[in-house]
Amino acid sequence: MIRIEDQLKKRAAEEGFDSSGICGPDDIPKAAPRLRTFLAANYHGEMDWMQRRSEWRQNPTKLWPEAKSVIMLADSYAPDHDPLENLSQRNQGCISVYAQNRDYHDIVKKRLKRLGRWLVDTTGAEIKVFVDTAPVMEKPLAEAAGIGWQGKHTNLVSTTLGNWFFLGAIFTNYWLKRDDAARDHCGSCRRCLDICPTDAFPSPYQLDARRCISYLTIEHKGPVDKMFRPALGNRIFGCDDCLAVCPWNKFASAARDTNYQAREALISPNLEELATLDDKAFRQLFRHGPIRRVGRDRFVRNVLYAIGNSENRAALPTAEKLRTDPNPVVADAADWACEKLKAIKMK
Repeated sequence: MIRIEDQLKKRAAEEGFDSSGICGPDDIPKAAPRLRTFLAANYHGEMDWMQRRSEWRQNPTKLWPEAKSVIMLADSYAPDHDPLENLSQRNQGCISVYAQNRDYHDIVKKRLKRLGRWLVDTTGAEIKVFVDTAPVMEKPLAEAAGIGWQGKHTNLVSTTLGNWFFLGAIFTNYWLKRDDAARDHCGSCRRCLDICPTDAFPSPYQLDARRCISYLTIEHKGPVDKMFRPALGNRIFGCDDCLAVCPWNKFASAARDTNYQAREALISPNLEELATLDDKAFRQLFRHGPIRRVGRDRFVRNVLYAIGNSENRAALPTAEKLRTDPNPVVADAADWACEKLKAIKMK
């Protein structure tokens, strides 16, 4: 007779997941002290939700006391191109690979629900599914479930998938046999640490989000500190540098799901065209993707920083028009971009 765990993993693969593993909700004893250290150092910046719900985040058994097993799933979004190549195209914007098409929350959650429904129908168990938006520490749980280990850049790394994959979780009150936890295979490699443009890693396995370009361009709401603006380069939503240089990516295959494959318009978009977006045009362009959640103002702020870094004096009129933007953060970014471009002109 085929074990329920084997049936579950076979079903997960049929649903499109690239890896799966099982752990217990109490299999991450190191997660709580690490989170407390992270919060005490204020490395979370403006992400107050991490502090507010830290008790649940530290201990999955408090999120759902009846949970007996956690099924962790990995869904690859590996690109078929080198995302670092676009950094040299100063007139074009760099958008993080995961945001170049549809929102992964919707895709992964649908798969989780279908897999969860199968488990309910097969065992009579109760389930809860989570994709990144609940106070669940997916990465430690995925490491405990054997999917991969948290690398020195704090992201999960797999020997078969590299580090280009999303995580989803199914909590259930049905007991399932646990998988062995993954082992760390980073060794002496520190490529992810050395490439960071803003020195966001105080030490290996620690991230100061306040210095991270992904945080600054997505989570941070106000003006970005001027000390970081040059380091943003042409990155207008997220940053893939530490992910892209991981040597384990050599084992990754390009994402199979076309919803994860980059839209042509978002691989190397023109900065001046993006800067002219009003709210309606912004929502239309990004209506099905994760970029829409930051809103037009924050996105155009990022675009203006990139224009300021572009050394393209021809973009000055575009930046000038936004100096009177109703949003003060956008206007501030436009002022900075103009100053940068005018300084180039005077050389």
